[in-house]
Amino acid sequence: MTVTFDDILAAQKRIAGQVDRTPVRYSRRLSQLTGAEVWVKFDNLHFTGSFKERGALNRLLQLTPDERKRGVVAASAGNHAQALAYHGARLGVPVTIVMPEGTPFVKADGTRAHGATVVIKGLDFTGSTEEAHRLRDTEGYVFVSAFDDEGIIAGQGVCGIEFME
Repeated sequence: MTVTFDDILAAQKRIAGQVDRTPVRYSRRLSQLTGAEVWVKFDNLHFTGSFKERGALNRLLQLTPDERKRGVVAASAGNHAQALAYHGARLGVPVTIVMPEGTPFVKADGTRAHGATVVIKGLDFTGSTEEAHRLRDTEGYVFVSAFDDEGIIAGQGVCGIEFME
C-alpha cells in the first residue's frame, strides 16, 4: 500500500467544505513543560470530536455507487466508528460497526445516534475485526479499516497539510 502526497492533496479537495478546518494554537504551558515549542491542533472541535472525520469522509466519497448502496462495515470501539457513522448518514451510506464486548455504552450509543447499526461481537478488536470480515463476505459490505486503508490514510493526511498551512 502506498499513499502519496498527491493522494493527500486529492483527499483535501474531495472533503473541502464538508469537514471543519480546525485551529492550531501555540501552547505556552506545554512548551514550558517540555522545553520545546508545542503547537496543538484542536480536532476535538469536529462534530464527532476527532481527527478521524477526514479519513472516514474521504473513504466514503471514494465508494462506487454500487458500494454506497451496499454499505460499509468496520471494527471500531471509538472515533473511527463515530466518524463513519456520522458521514455515512450524511451521504446516505449504510454503516455497520462491529464493537468488542465490553465497549462502553456511551461509545455504542453515540455510534448508533450517528445512524450506524452496531453489532457487539468479539472479546477484543481482533474478534470484532473477524466478525466485520465475516459480514463483508456474507452481506457484501465494503470493509473499511481504521488504519489499513489508503482512502482513510490519505484523508487523515489532510490534517498534516492543515497543520503546516
